[in-house]
Amino acid sequence: MNYFAHALPFLDRPYFAAATGIPDWLTVVDRRVRLRLKLVEPFCVDADPITTAIAGGIRQHLLDDARFHATPAFVETTIAITALAREALGIGPGFQASFLGHLLVEVLLDAVLVERHPRELQRYYELLESVDPHRLQAVVNRIAAQSTDRLSGMIALFREARILSDYQENGRLLERMNQVMRRVKLPGLPEEIVEVFAQGRPMVRRRYEELLEGIPVR
Repeated sequence: MNYFAHALPFLDRPYFAAATGIPDWLTVVDRRVRLRLKLVEPFCVDADPITTAIAGGIRQHLLDDARFHATPAFVETTIAITALAREALGIGPGFQASFLGHLLVEVLLDAVLVERHPRELQRYYELLESVDPHRLQAVVNRIAAQSTDRLSGMIALFREARILSDYQENGRLLERMNQVMRRVKLPGLPEEIVEVFAQGRPMVRRRYEELLEGIPVR
């Protein structure tokens, strides 16, 4: 799952909803920091309510991902989009197509949710503006074995860039996907890959409810 899918059911709980993005933000800026359930769960009943909310949001992310990645709809849709990507990319790193297939299912699911919940997307960004990124980072540094000084800056950049709106249009989505490719040191995607985006959108839209099975998204 991606940022909006994780946060959408919890927009009335600002720190909880914001914290559902923490594992993915750390993947971008500080992969050394590992947040496992056994580390997170003791902080879900902390004396400080904001710490409890942040730990709870991280825990929700981990549980959501475990359920999401185990659904038949995720596995089958990933295989189908990976096959399209492999055909479009031709010769290249063998794992790029599978990486892209996995990522596109998550990103295109967020695109479907943005279509269905445009007002909630605005609420999500307003919520991110209302929380203190340094408070989120401080709680992560209490929980994790490794500390980070990069998370607060990442949150500030994320709420300024508003990337979730870009998932709606194939050309802008290509720019975002190429940012990811550069980050993970994979070759850039050609313009022709937008046809995979176009074919993948109805696949994800058709299986929207199955993909969210067992996950509390309205």
